[in-house]
Amino acid sequence: MADVVSLRRETGEREAGEPGASPDRGILRITLNNPPANLLSIEVMRDMQAELDRARDDDAVRVVVIAAAGKLFCAGHDLKQMTAHRTDPDGGKAFFEETFAVCSKLMQSIVSHPKPVIAEIDGIATAAGCQLVASCDLAIASDHSSFGVNGINVGLFCTTPGVALVRGLKPKHAMEMLLTGEMVDAATAKDFGLVNRVVPREYLSQIVSKYAETIISKPPLTVKLGKEAFYRQAEMGLADAYDYASRVMVENLLGGEAKEGICAFIEKRKPEWKAE
Repeated sequence: MADVVSLRRETGEREAGEPGASPDRGILRITLNNPPANLLSIEVMRDMQAELDRARDDDAVRVVVIAAAGKLFCAGHDLKQMTAHRTDPDGGKAFFEETFAVCSKLMQSIVSHPKPVIAEIDGIATAAGCQLVASCDLAIASDHSSFGVNGINVGLFCTTPGVALVRGLKPKHAMEMLLTGEMVDAATAKDFGLVNRVVPREYLSQIVSKYAETIISKPPLTVKLGKEAFYRQAEMGLADAYDYASRVMVENLLGGEAKEGICAFIEKRKPEWKAE
């Protein structure tokens, strides 16, 4: 049986999907690999969390891609696993609390991760699967993809996916998805702001890798600093956001990457990014 989460560090030296490849391209691919639904059981979420934690301090990893095997990207939480715990003495309360605590930590870890995280979606992403897409920094979807937060259809409002949706979509678009439980196609998801681009299925992985490689070409400490500042200021009032962002800009300017980059621009040469 295949691992529920399979890993690939992309390289031009081995076949795609072969584990253990050296990360000389700097892309860590985390693939949900428990088809057909690629459900976010508590075990899968813990496996993903462990890999994200390892990647935090791995200098060889510059970008993380979250993808999926099979025809579905992710159909959300494992409702059968959750239902099985209704026979627990507490009716499942402790397991439900644990599940959502693990999920909340995972989604926050993506947002707070020092490396950019890109979702590569080919197929259906629903409920917590849609939450996963919304939590990533960038999301690239194939034209065969569709999205929904359909818990309302089974008497369960997708409250925790709503946390990610309302921070990435306009509130009325987020509420439309949450209240109706209806699926939206990839083009509508792009209009809503859930995904960045919609591309032909056959070019999906190639385009995601191109995005990753473009980010890898940028100064790494500046990328890390900028991602953290982007999310922090988004939660602040306007005046506090400008005060905070100004301090970050000063810190950035005093660092070696900005000094090298600006000098290279003035001198009309290519910058050389070096670890500080």
